[in-house]
Amino acid sequence: MTQRVSVIGGGAAGLATAALMAGEGYSVDLFEQNSALGGRIGSIEEEGYRFDTGPSWYLLPEVYEHFFNLLGTTAAAELDLRDLDPAYTVFSPASQTRRAQSVTIPRGRGHVLEAFERIEGGSGSSLSRYLTSADRTREMAIDSFLYNPFTSPTSILRSEIVAALPTLARLLGTSLERFSSTAVRHPVLRQILQYPAIFLGTDPRRAPAIYHLMSALDLGDGVQYPMGGFRTIVDALVRLVNAAGVRVHTDATVRHISSLAHRGRHRKVSGLAWTDQEGRHHDHHCDLVVSAADLHHTETQLLDDVDQSFPESWWEKVTSGPGAILVFLGVEGEVPQLPHHSLFFTDDWSANFDDIFGPHQKISSPASTYVCKPSHTDPTLAPHDHENLFILIPVPADVGLGAGGSDGRGDARIERAADRAIDQIADWAGIPDLRDRIRFRQTQGPTDFSRSYNSWLGGMLGPAHTLRQSAMFRQQNVSRKVEGLYYAGATTAPGVGVPMCLISAELVLKHIRGDSSPGPLPVDGSRRTSADS
Repeated sequence: MTQRVSVIGGGAAGLATAALMAGEGYSVDLFEQNSALGGRIGSIEEEGYRFDTGPSWYLLPEVYEHFFNLLGTTAAAELDLRDLDPAYTVFSPASQTRRAQSVTIPRGRGHVLEAFERIEGGSGSSLSRYLTSADRTREMAIDSFLYNPFTSPTSILRSEIVAALPTLARLLGTSLERFSSTAVRHPVLRQILQYPAIFLGTDPRRAPAIYHLMSALDLGDGVQYPMGGFRTIVDALVRLVNAAGVRVHTDATVRHISSLAHRGRHRKVSGLAWTDQEGRHHDHHCDLVVSAADLHHTETQLLDDVDQSFPESWWEKVTSGPGAILVFLGVEGEVPQLPHHSLFFTDDWSANFDDIFGPHQKISSPASTYVCKPSHTDPTLAPHDHENLFILIPVPADVGLGAGGSDGRGDARIERAADRAIDQIADWAGIPDLRDRIRFRQTQGPTDFSRSYNSWLGGMLGPAHTLRQSAMFRQQNVSRKVEGLYYAGATTAPGVGVPMCLISAELVLKHIRGDSSPGPLPVDGSRRTSADS
């Protein structure tokens, strides 16, 4: 009989896993607690404005392309991708000796080298060497680490990895901050090489230098944007899920993952219990469960104590990534001072990182902030002669910081931080009337992340990518206690971000097949049955 698979969570990882499992020949049901699919890739549509409420940087295009290829399609067929030029602009504050300034990063490696050279003589050639190293490291990561289920020692004892051990040791034993500081001296250029640590949910002082590979993405490849927003990625995944015959249940809250004694002291998954929108209880029997929900929630809330691989006590040793305050603004009139992506970095951003990750956590003031203006590229996202702005303020992962709201009616700390960010953007970017032109305002805080996504501590991303929480040291995609229980998503391997969520789905497939290969699955062989492994 066809085996039944239950997937918990309808975000990118859950949708991707469901599509792959259905393509593998399993009978698949997907359960999403919210009324809309997409998870953190959400959207707000109000008063003619449309906002992405989650990811907004389209990086690692080869990961998207590979995933779509596995399901018989392409990124070009599913998405309308546009190159961004410039890739982004970095804004810095005024001081006693200078006015507020900005550095624009153009598209194309050659143009980026020229931009660095204009700011700091000699940095063009040193950046070229840095990016060459980043390219090599990225290739090694894709071929040997990101798609690796780490179920066989031979997968990391390949000749190319052994030959690279001295380099790997140096990259793993050095922080991203120290490593990037050897390439450039100018403080803003250093920040440009170090800020990708935030994509990884960590501090550049704690991220291993191996993550300098991220600079190969924004500075080497450039940045793209899917027209219509990241919601179109969810739409593409939903089309693939529906075409594969997955049964999708929304407003379906999973309450418990059940198991039975199996082979003596071992246990095997037997199904799950869930409630529908009307509060009715249902029992769903299945052979395999893949939880793409937050791992902490899965382990501590959905499993009995005997079935927990990562009980509450285990999480006391885990370093969380940051939380976030999100601000969505509809602005009357154009805002030409801002490109599609903008980064506002404080001079002393080490203080920001201390506030987020240190022993005395608080909301920074001033705070380094990210701003996205997608209406710069896609004018359909705002009414005529209006702009939409998405502001992200990294904060500690602390559910107690509060929730957001509409028109300034969120919790006080959330709204004060939003007010400061609006004024900071207006000041540094030279938009003195920004506040007066706001016609729509909504905020979200860590409490919203906890309520909507069951996120651990109200965090934005999940466990930080420190050395001990990366690659084979990160929480893997299979339960240690329950046969037939698997994990996908940003809180497991390989890590945070939409591309990593897609890879996590492929890692689940590898575990189920018993496939220990370290790289991406061959597309032509992607639809083998588990019996073929």
